[in-house]
Amino acid sequence: MRGFDDLDRRILAVAAPAFVALVSEPLMLLADTAIIGHLGTTELGGLAAASVVLTTIVGLCVFLAYGSTAAVARRHGAGLEAEAYGLAVGGLWLALGLGVVLGIGTAVFSGAMSRSLSSSDAVAAQADTYLVISAAAVPAMLIVLAATGALRGVLDLRTPLVVAAVSNVLNVVLNVVLVYGFDLGIGGAAAGTVIAQWVAALWLGVVVIRRATAAHASVRPQVGAVVQAGRDGVPLLVRTATLRASLVLATAVAADLGDVPLAAQQVATSVVTFLAFGLDAIAIAGQALTGRTLGAGDAPGTRALTRRMVAWGVGTGLVAAVALAAGSPLLARLFSPDPAVQAALVPALLVVAAIQPLSGVVFVLDGVLIGAGDGTYLAWAGLAVLAVYAPCALAVSVLDVSFTWLWVAYGAFIAARLVTLWLRQRGDRWIVLGA
Repeated sequence: MRGFDDLDRRILAVAAPAFVALVSEPLMLLADTAIIGHLGTTELGGLAAASVVLTTIVGLCVFLAYGSTAAVARRHGAGLEAEAYGLAVGGLWLALGLGVVLGIGTAVFSGAMSRSLSSSDAVAAQADTYLVISAAAVPAMLIVLAATGALRGVLDLRTPLVVAAVSNVLNVVLNVVLVYGFDLGIGGAAAGTVIAQWVAALWLGVVVIRRATAAHASVRPQVGAVVQAGRDGVPLLVRTATLRASLVLATAVAADLGDVPLAAQQVATSVVTFLAFGLDAIAIAGQALTGRTLGAGDAPGTRALTRRMVAWGVGTGLVAAVALAAGSPLLARLFSPDPAVQAALVPALLVVAAIQPLSGVVFVLDGVLIGAGDGTYLAWAGLAVLAVYAPCALAVSVLDVSFTWLWVAYGAFIAARLVTLWLRQRGDRWIVLGA
């Protein structure tokens, strides 16, 4: 059996701090879910509808992080520091502009979006309250994405880690105080998250701008750089849109099943998101190290890293599976006092646990191909996977089967992603050397 070697140390040096930083966002969502879940099933259902809208809007812009990591890592690996930080600053300006537009759109259309994903008028009212307030955090969330991606590209994982830890603790404290201390309900949880997100955004933004100045890169908005950053992100936007479409579809199906399945969907989705971000730590190593080795012209090194990271993906997936299977009854009680919600949750979480080893490999290969700049293939693959998943999810609603089957359909989604990614990495078309 192969022992721990230099490849493992390189992977772990990126993955360990990336894990802590990555889980910050889902931890905020888990904190909101636990705090709001004890207000009542209606409030939890409202959070389910609102959070899928908010995470979809922000999730569609994850190319700000992934694109920055890949592009900055290539320039950094080639020794082009000024160019690397110029791209980083361009990403920040793009994030700010998009964030303002999307934040305003979220506030304006919050009512319609809440009603479309809610199981009742009472749930829709709670969702609308959460969305209107949370809209103010959208620009901050996108700035965090862009800045974090750029810092990963230069292999600075410590700064995002510290910022994520501080903002996450701040979020939990604010939410408890505002929801229970000031009795502000679901709106208090949204306000606490807004404040925490802006603290993180300003902190990370200042770090990137200072380093860009030190590298003699311009910090003013360069139209060409911003446009190029947006153009480069289109394939990853399409890829992410297919992933978010699957989540929106699942939430709509759960809402059609009733208030209890919708509340259970919020908890299950929060847990899956947490696990996904945790497993994605190896994928972040894949993005940063793949971009760096390809930028340095090292194809054999890229292949070796990929094989080793796949092994890490399987291992971490197995650990996640065992932990979730063992803890599923406790998690159900932790997030909702409603026995009906708990009864719906446990079997769904067991299905999610069984999928985790496959998910670990999927996230790793996705990260490797993103790091290689293979966004166009990922976009087409995402469309193919959605075409497989959509009929499976819709069948749950049409056949009126139990909530658990919605997560069995998610298993088909992960399996389809694994097939498309595995076939791609076996070839050489994604291995493009140089800056």
